[in-house]
Amino acid sequence: MRYDFGSDNTAGMAPAALDALVSANSGFARAYGSDDVTARAADEIRRRLDADAEVRFVFSGTAANAIALSMLAFPHESVLAHHAAHVCTDETGAPGFFGQGLGLTGLPGFSGKIDARALAAVLDEPEVGHRQPPAALSLTQSTEYGTVYTVDELRHLIEPVKARGFGVHLDGARLANAAAAGFDLTQIARLGVDVLVFGGAKAGGLCTEALVMFDKSLARRVDNRLKQAGQTASKTRFLAAPLLGLLESGAWEGGAAHANQMAQALATGIATQTPFVLAHPVEANAVFVRMPIKAHEALTAAGWACYRFDDGSVRFVCSWATTQDAVDELLEAMSKLR
Repeated sequence: MRYDFGSDNTAGMAPAALDALVSANSGFARAYGSDDVTARAADEIRRRLDADAEVRFVFSGTAANAIALSMLAFPHESVLAHHAAHVCTDETGAPGFFGQGLGLTGLPGFSGKIDARALAAVLDEPEVGHRQPPAALSLTQSTEYGTVYTVDELRHLIEPVKARGFGVHLDGARLANAAAAGFDLTQIARLGVDVLVFGGAKAGGLCTEALVMFDKSLARRVDNRLKQAGQTASKTRFLAAPLLGLLESGAWEGGAAHANQMAQALATGIATQTPFVLAHPVEANAVFVRMPIKAHEALTAAGWACYRFDDGSVRFVCSWATTQDAVDELLEAMSKLR
């Protein structure tokens, strides 16, 4: 089975990340995140974002998202998110677990982007004692359908939420791909995002995401919270080092730019060489294709791992390691399907 396009999680570590991990393994260092490697990685993140923030490194995006949302809503409240967001569909109730019962309210919107009118309608609903009222907004950049919010699109969603005193979380598991597509990272804090998950794993790192708290009040006793949640690494430098290597070398953006370029090549080939059509705009590193079930089964039987997504389309994801040869081979296989 070929896993080239199954997910950007199927790729290995990028060379810059692996080299940094090996380098961090030399000698001794302070434990529990008080080492120089972790400090440098946090500084690199702050520099990319052009913002002061508290930064912690955790083992997974699910933990980072769930803990972040638990900071923004009480157990009797809910978080608004796109109905296809990772927090709603792929985290097995982790936000409610870490948030001791906080709810998730799914919102509609084309291609993974929350519809501003749907958000306004929910915000205008009267609060009643029988439902969990909204307390925060969760956004995903780039989205689960491979699209990229513009700064203005985010502003139109964030401003009415902040006007009500609610918190804002940004899931940046594929933030590198959004940045490579032209999104200005320095706008995140300025837009009013309170807590960001800065993606490392999908960008070519290890199993590492950074929890970035622009609202420093959220960092009160955060180390206790992370320890209780099993997210405190005794050798934190090994979580931080791969991300540090990606950031210091520029491979965080460079690998994402390559992934985006491969996705564009794949999308162009699908449109011109196969009988299938694209289901969503291709703006980052994911390509979604309308494909009959029998064609999808035949492609899988031919040895290509690809995932049928929530809307029924078939998803192909490119990574830092995707090659043009692999794109061409996949297109050749798809061209023979009907």
